[in-house]
Amino acid sequence: MRYGIMMETIDVNDVDAKGDGKRIVNRNFIVFILCMCILSIGLGLLIGYFTFPKTLRSPSNSPVEEQTDHEWVSETLMNHIDVAKIEDNLRYFASQPHLAGTPAEKENSEYIRRTWIEQGLDSAKLVPYDVYLSYPDKGNPNKVSVLENGQEIFSTREHEDILRPEDDHPNVVPPFNAYSAQGTVEGNLVYVNYATADDFEYLERQHHDINITGKIVIARYGRIFRGSKVQFAEAAGAIGVIFYSDPKDYASDDAMGAYPNAWWLPGSGAQRGTVLVGDGDPLTSGYPAKEYAYRLSDENANLPRIPVHPIGYEDAEKLLMELGGEEVPEKWRGSLNITYTFGPTFKNPNRTIRMKVMSKKEIRTVYNVVGMIKGRVEPDRYVILGNHRDAWVYGAVDPSSGTAAFMEVTRAFGKLLKTGGWRPRRSIIFCSWAAEEYGLIGSTEYVEDFQRVLGERSVIYINVDSAVTGNYTMRAKATPSLKRALFAAAKKVPSPDDGFSSTFELWLKRFEDTNDPTVPHILSLGSGSDFAPFVYSIGVPATDFRWTYNPHLGLSSYPVYHSVYETFYLVKTFLDWDFKRHQAVARVWTELARNFADSIILPFDCIDYANKIRSAINSIRTSYEDNMNDHGITFDAVISAINNLTTAATTFHANVQEMDVSNVLAVRRINDQLMLFERAFIDPLGLPGRNHLKHIVFAPSSKNVYAGDAFPGLVDSLYRIDEDINNQEQRWNAVREQLALTAFIIQSSASTLKDVDDY
Repeated sequence: MRYGIMMETIDVNDVDAKGDGKRIVNRNFIVFILCMCILSIGLGLLIGYFTFPKTLRSPSNSPVEEQTDHEWVSETLMNHIDVAKIEDNLRYFASQPHLAGTPAEKENSEYIRRTWIEQGLDSAKLVPYDVYLSYPDKGNPNKVSVLENGQEIFSTREHEDILRPEDDHPNVVPPFNAYSAQGTVEGNLVYVNYATADDFEYLERQHHDINITGKIVIARYGRIFRGSKVQFAEAAGAIGVIFYSDPKDYASDDAMGAYPNAWWLPGSGAQRGTVLVGDGDPLTSGYPAKEYAYRLSDENANLPRIPVHPIGYEDAEKLLMELGGEEVPEKWRGSLNITYTFGPTFKNPNRTIRMKVMSKKEIRTVYNVVGMIKGRVEPDRYVILGNHRDAWVYGAVDPSSGTAAFMEVTRAFGKLLKTGGWRPRRSIIFCSWAAEEYGLIGSTEYVEDFQRVLGERSVIYINVDSAVTGNYTMRAKATPSLKRALFAAAKKVPSPDDGFSSTFELWLKRFEDTNDPTVPHILSLGSGSDFAPFVYSIGVPATDFRWTYNPHLGLSSYPVYHSVYETFYLVKTFLDWDFKRHQAVARVWTELARNFADSIILPFDCIDYANKIRSAINSIRTSYEDNMNDHGITFDAVISAINNLTTAATTFHANVQEMDVSNVLAVRRINDQLMLFERAFIDPLGLPGRNHLKHIVFAPSSKNVYAGDAFPGLVDSLYRIDEDINNQEQRWNAVREQLALTAFIIQSSASTLKDVDDY
């Protein structure tokens, strides 16, 4: 053939015989393969059954089983919290000064990491950042002097008096204000009360003869954040700020006297503290302070431009008693044995004040400690607990009372993990923060570093700074959706005081909500601790709580705040002699974390949030609505949005009550809606003039960082608006813009609660 193909002759009978044999072999082979597949599938199902989480492989009875497990876990954790161990923890952490960036602080971070591993946590690691900190110059001390004809006749003491030999330590840092500008200034002195915005406004309006420009001001601590005081003084033209703690705010005239005989501040006691306004490392704002980070110069960073220094009230008395000028109004008077006057001159016209502040700034490495218990069902959902570790001196109250409780919380969880066969549904992350005292630096750098992951996975942040500042009542601050969960936790915790069935009952009796006397009062968050970057940057719901003193005492803080007298002796003798208040705080902390880590449905309440928003808007309307109406501005769109949010929240929670919790995907969807609800209030552009704060509904007040404002952008746009007569159109347009943004944000939050096909 043309292609060379040879054709073979084939016997037809032979073909049939061979075909039958092949068909028999093929059938047997197919049967064998089918049997193997069935066996493999069955084996796979058995393996999957016994390795898949119990809560998902037994959905028909999981609610009952989970409820039983929750009660057992809750009771077991409560019983693990040991007062003796908390006391031992506090004795350890308050045994030496541990200022941020010092070897003692590094030692504490390594101790915590090592202890968490020993306690049974799945992991614990150090997370370092290279941050800009501030320290006194030991060879060139800071001081305030009185000069007469140019000669020094008095200077303030460098150190506080050591009133107990046990309180002496070579590493005690003298009183100073971190991030004060360095330099020497000289001039007349003006007394400015608490140095609030209202105080400077009063001087400007009522005392035209007192010009702050070119003067040194002296202010008493209290009422507002010290950094805000410096901001206002600098804006008024002051060249320096002296702080002191007036006895009216920090000391009593009772027969017991002051420390070491009572908890009141002695005359030489001075409050250390940062004057940095804004959170995180000041040279890398918005980004983590890693070794590769771009850093601003001092001139371009948001740092104070004038010297600032704290002194004791005994030294302050010597300055104020010689001050001339008109007598101050009664509400400006403290309780020193002097006549309080404004200044600006001394009674002796040849005298002036000189401030010398030589504190240095430098980059040092600080270490967060981050531990984890990995969740068994939803390991990518994080319940985060935090406490800062650094202190100005011994820090037995701030923060070591919280650290002592925190270490017992981790021990309880670790013990249950090792011995109880328990693992939480969601992951629990434990964070020991560095350099909080300088401006929430450790927590802020961490949030900046991991904001994408934390923003997507964080369920809640639960903060305890100082666990015990007094022995009267529990006090809590929280985002509104957490209110009921906090109450539920407090109801499970026994009262440390006799006569009350639970911590909730004591809290209600001693600090009730005046708007709803059936529940305790919960404060707005404000700032001042490590919850701030979680809430205001990435929209994670948060709470902060402690045991505290009677609010009717009118104190600005516990009296020895940030002084050398904040010792273990003080806590054991005057604040919590049996450590049961520490135990109560640790138990609330543990139970709240357990609830969010283990509940099938996250225990948030969006209806409470809607009610809080309505209340906040009504307060703003009471103050400003008439004036706004005069300019053709109404709250109609905002009220409509709030009504929509209330309806959406009510419908959402009603649907949750009826849902099938054995439907894994439905549970995940509902929990994602609850978890991400707070994120709806985040504006990526941030607040006007404070773009690092992105939460539109709640933020620290621009007039006092410690306090919280509702709808801060709107409130700030209305502040003293009628007095700005040269910019009326611009100012009222800013109000319109903020009101529109408010309506949009509230409406957006409502949409997050709607069903997938209802948007």
